[in-house]
Parts: sequence; structure tokens; C-alpha cells
Amino acid sequence: MSQYLVLTAMGSDRTGCVSELTKLASECECNILDSRMALFGSEFTFIMLLNGESRAINKIEARIPKLAHTLDLITMMKRTSGHRTFNLVQHYQAEYCGIDQPGILKAMTAFFATRKIDISSLKSAIDPKTNHMSAKILFALTEKISIDEIERDFLELCQQTDVQGCIKKANTNLL
Repeated sequence: MSQYLVLTAMGSDRTGCVSELTKLASECECNILDSRMALFGSEFTFIMLLNGESRAINKIEARIPKLAHTLDLITMMKRTSGHRTFNLVQHYQAEYCGIDQPGILKAMTAFFATRKIDISSLKSAIDPKTNHMSAKILFALTEKISIDEIERDFLELCQQTDVQGCIKKANTNLL
């Protein structure tokens, strides 16, 4: 029976860490269904959704600690179920930018949470020299939710938080 494992690794950014982690997944006969990697300062983080037979998942769970020690990584693993499927009809990207102020990201994520809209991806950054921040939030809607109402309310929130924003259709392969 196929099982699923989310594996997160974090450590100093060094060439080859992601390669070693994906090599181990392959050696353990796990499939990498989804993965994301990002740099934060001089640190990197890597997340993979793996699946495989019970034996394969058990094998990678047993071998990760040794590899993590060798690469000086902090790792975390969690068993999970397969992908959830929803009747999502359209994917969108909300973008905003402006001068950074405390609480803007909190307000933006709360905007979607209070409307029961799951965020698929979030990327935000601040330029420390100019204090200018920007963010992109990917999300998808079901037939029951009106994008016109979401867009109107989002633009109102942007105005209240003194940032420039927009919502546009997103290519589903961005998710």
C-alpha cells in the first residue's frame, strides 16, 4: 500500500545538499511528488512530499538522521495522506507591494483565512535598504466563491494597509 511522507530539511546553504536528499529518496525507492526549496539569508530549506510502499517510507525514515548529521541539517518528517482534491475552477495570484509595516503579511493571510480560501503558495520579501516589501500569494477558488467580491475586498484591504495590490489569473502550473 502506498504511503506518504513530508520531509523538511534546513541548514547552511552548501552545494549538493538537495542532490544528496533527492539521491537518498531515489535509493530508498521513494517517489518525489512535490518539492520546494528556498534560501533565507545563508540558510536553505527544502521540503519534499514523498510516496512509496511501506518498506520504502520506513527505509528513508531510518536513513534520514544519518544523512542529516553528515550534512549538518535539521530535519523533520511527518507521515501524511495523499493529495486532497477539490473542485477548484480557477487559480489566481494576489500581489501587493509597498513600504513595509508591521502586520501587513498577517492582515493579508488573515484575509484569505477568514474567507476559508486555502493559500497554495506564498512568497514575500523585504529589501532592507529601501524597506520596500512585496508578496505573491497563489490561491484557487471553487465555483461557490466569486472572484469579483474577493478582488474588491482585497483592493480595499490594500488601500487600508497603504500598499499597491492586484489579483490576476494564474497559470495552474505555478502552484
